[in-house]
Amino acid sequence: MIRIISIALALLALTLVLLPFQVIGLAFDLRLQRIIPHLYHRVLCALIGVRIRELGRRSMASPVLILSNHVSWLDICVIASLAPVVFVAKSEVAGWPVLGWLARLQRTIFINRQARHQTGAATKEIAGRLLGGDAVVLFAEGTSSDGIRVLPFRSSLVGAVHHALGNSTHHTHVTVQPMSLAYVSFGGLPIGRALRERVAWYGDADLAPHLLHVLASGAVDVTVSWGEAVAYDTSADRKVIARDAEKSVRRMTAAALRSSPSAVEAPGDEIAAIPAST
Repeated sequence: MIRIISIALALLALTLVLLPFQVIGLAFDLRLQRIIPHLYHRVLCALIGVRIRELGRRSMASPVLILSNHVSWLDICVIASLAPVVFVAKSEVAGWPVLGWLARLQRTIFINRQARHQTGAATKEIAGRLLGGDAVVLFAEGTSSDGIRVLPFRSSLVGAVHHALGNSTHHTHVTVQPMSLAYVSFGGLPIGRALRERVAWYGDADLAPHLLHVLASGAVDVTVSWGEAVAYDTSADRKVIARDAEKSVRRMTAAALRSSPSAVEAPGDEIAAIPAST
């Protein structure tokens, strides 16, 4: 409990110190608005005890759309600590206490996947961010998983690539880069079946207890793998883009988990692909 309180107080102090700078950056459209969230999450990962092993390199191309698997709320901290990025999140997140407010400050793009008539506006906003120089992260599965399986990537959410190309006279290509998140250790123990739900936040799991467990753990080890970045033009099929990225993420996730001690502890665990619905 002392550890949780200490982290909470440090996080509150960090938020109060950086908040004015982020507000100024947003108000005057300064580069500061991208730097502050990156710094914030780097410090947050250090406070929690998140240790990141990075494989491959993030593409420096622009515009770039990053397609990733999704395991936990912790994904946001991990990815943002590595680079200044903008996230795409479900609209419900905007209404969450505290976290929704922080997400808005980080310039998160909110999308209502239940209202198809609003999807077009959201993808146009994604395109605008891409063309404005932001690296946009899209959790292409559309939901979080247990960290072992990789769910089918939703091609409809990749439509932002086509919007970006169609509305731009300066960019004829958009770079798409797959990224894999694989949590391999929790509290110093390999993540097998017994510890999987301590890191993975999915299904009907409540956020508050899960967050407290992570804060109390003392250490979380995660492998972040960057796949091959591919430049697509207007002739590209969004379903092909999603399928290729999904294959890359599944392959990288499997490799990261196989190389971790948990692969020995839990030989029954496999990287499974859930067949896409037709």
